[in-house]
Amino acid sequence: MGAALPLWLKFLDETSKVVTVLTAVALLYTRSAGVAFFVTGALLCSKLAKLTKKAIRQERPVTVLRAMPSSHASTCTFFAVYITFACLELPVHPTFPRFVVFAPMVVLPWTCMIAMSRVRLGHHTWPQIAAGTLLGVCCAIFWNTGNIKKSGKVLNC
Repeated sequence: MGAALPLWLKFLDETSKVVTVLTAVALLYTRSAGVAFFVTGALLCSKLAKLTKKAIRQERPVTVLRAMPSSHASTCTFFAVYITFACLELPVHPTFPRFVVFAPMVVLPWTCMIAMSRVRLGHHTWPQIAAGTLLGVCCAIFWNTGNIKKSGKVLNC
């Protein structure tokens, strides 16, 4: 086999589990319709990425599994862009501390690290990451423009 992965790269390789747990905790903690709305958008973005993979059928760098676009890049980018919009446009949910408005300062760099790790781990190529990132941005803009601005006051994200 190859050399052992550094701890930070092992952590980033488990991103889907970490993000899923953190998202579930936020949803259960807040019991917010706004958070549920956000989670629904993230799930739809992930499903769209997987359907696009089936349609394109581009192989991964090492394995024969479909890889274009990167689902990790699309979903994490959706998280980062949507959370940034929410922090800029919506009031803080009463169950969250006030400093949650600084979440983009954590989420945006984390998203970049996840995307770069997918290439370093050999799961994707840069064009696959770029396609996933573009899909995530488009989904987040659509979800934000079409829905947050219309229902943000009701949802109180």
